[in-house]
This record gives sequence, C-alpha cells and structure tokens, in this order.
Amino acid sequence: MPIDPYILLLLGTVGLAALLPARGTGADVASGASTAAIAFLFFLYGARLSTREAVEGLKHWRLHVTVLACTFVVFPLLGLAARGLEPVLLTHNLYTGLLFLTLVPSTIQSSIAFTSMARGNVPAAICAGSFSSLAGIVVTPLLAAALLGSSGGGFSADSLIKIVLQLLVPFLAGQVLRRWIGGFITRHKKVLGYVDRGSILLVVYTAFSEGMVQGIWHQVSAVRLAGLLAVEAVLLAVMLTLTWYGARALGFHREDRIAIQFAGSKKSLASGLPMASVLFGAHASLAVLPLMLFHQMQLMVCAVIAKRRAHDPEAATTPVPPAAASRISVGTAPRSD
Repeated sequence: MPIDPYILLLLGTVGLAALLPARGTGADVASGASTAAIAFLFFLYGARLSTREAVEGLKHWRLHVTVLACTFVVFPLLGLAARGLEPVLLTHNLYTGLLFLTLVPSTIQSSIAFTSMARGNVPAAICAGSFSSLAGIVVTPLLAAALLGSSGGGFSADSLIKIVLQLLVPFLAGQVLRRWIGGFITRHKKVLGYVDRGSILLVVYTAFSEGMVQGIWHQVSAVRLAGLLAVEAVLLAVMLTLTWYGARALGFHREDRIAIQFAGSKKSLASGLPMASVLFGAHASLAVLPLMLFHQMQLMVCAVIAKRRAHDPEAATTPVPPAAASRISVGTAPRSD
C-alpha cells in the first residue's frame, strides 16, 4: 500500500499556501511564474513523445480506442451520474472538482509500472497512456466547456484560448523541436523530471494561495471530505471492474486486459493540475482536491491488484513481452502522473 512521496510534497505545498499564501505583488509574480511553468511543462511533454512509437502503437487500435472510451466517455458519464449527490453529500465546488476529475486524461508512468508488475502488455500501456495524454490536451477542455460551463468558476471561451496558448502550442513546439533536442531530453530526463515536479508544485502553491485569499476553504468540512473519499472509492471500484470484465467481454487476452484496466481506470495528476489552474483560476484549489485524493487512492489500490495479478495461475504461463523492458523508458510524463 504505497504512499507516493510526491503526494507528501503536494500536501506540504498546500500547507505552505495555507500558512503563507501569496498576496499582492507576490501573487502576481507567482501567477506569472506558474503560467510559464505550465507552458514549459507541456513543452517537455511534447519533446519527450516519440512520434515513431505512437505510430507503431496504432497497430493495436482496438485496445487504444477502448482505453480512450473508458477515459473520456465512461468516466464522464459516471461523473454526471454523481450529480445527484449534490448538495446532500458533496458541495457544488467539490462536485465540480469531481466532475473535472472524470474528464482528465489517463496516466502514463504508473500505468506502465503496474502493467509491468502484473505481467501485462507494457508496450500497449505505453502507447495507451501517451495517446490519452495527447488527446486530453484537446478533449479535456472541450468536455469541460460542455459539461461544466460557467459552473467551473468562470470557465469561458477565454479559457479555451488559454488552453491552446499555454498547453497545446508549447506541446506542438516540443514535438517540432524534438528532432534537435530529443537526445538532450533523454540524457537529462532525471533532472528534467525534477523540473516537471517543481513546476506542478508551483502550480499547486499558486492555486491554493488564491483559494486561501478568496476564503473558499471555509466551504469544506471533515464530513464533506469523508463523503468525497467515499464517492471516489466507489468510482474507482466501478472503473476497475468495468475495465477488467468489459475487456474480457470484448475478447482481449489477459495481457491486454491488464493494460486496459490500469490505463483505463486512472487519472493523471500531472496533466490535470495544470489544466485546472488554467480553467478554474481562483477556484482551482477546490477543483484539484478530488484529483489529488483520487491519485493517491488509485496508486494504493492498483498496487495491490498488480501484485495479485502477478501471482495469478494464468500469469505463471504467460511470458512478459521481451520488448517491454527496453520500451518502458518511452513514457512521456513525470512519475507522479
């Protein structure tokens, strides 16, 4: 039952924002730095993504369509179904954050790690996570515009423009320049991984500082948080069940079912936090709270499932794909995705 160290850093950043929120000129500086950090973060995502690997992954299109459907169709439908819990169990802002959580793309690094641990199709998990992250840059804002509207704390057409300028344009620039900087990115991926994480911490600090200044944390009680955790536990359980048995009903073999389960049931913290900062502004702190909690929950639950899958009788007769170990490094997101 792992506790992601990065979650502890995120919680520490939230605590810092609660004690020493950025105000006045400091808030302006933090906001500008956060905007630049988000753009640089997605530039690195674009520079890391191997176009050749993505094209090769299209050969397994049925699996990728299944994962995308789970991520951007089934998840949002479940999020809409949870609207009935407002305001009895969830406040409006917490429900908005929960619905936003269901719109975020899937993870890459953790999907690869759990798929490998469970002796599943690792190359498929790599490509599925990459496709989901790439699609999410466009699909997540469009879904947010359609499903959240003005309830997203000022979400508007301007937010879509910000998404294009802060996320999509840097990502495409990274793809274009990958030919010249790809080698440098690969050689220094460990250092750049720290840059990724530091950028996200800055985004979190800025968002939660704005929330403290606006006083929105007075809207959250321990009972509401407990209700949110219960709802997220049900959401994760439903998705893990649907991805596993649904993939079997669609005729996928065991290795592919494992990749579908881990890639199709999880949500990316690394992609979701910057997007929430752009889309929600001062309301981003409450919007990302459900995502932060869900991230830790999915790590703990999927770690247990992966270990059990590795010891299934069926796994003993299933060899790990020989290309898996050499292709794990293709992942395009920081570890805390």
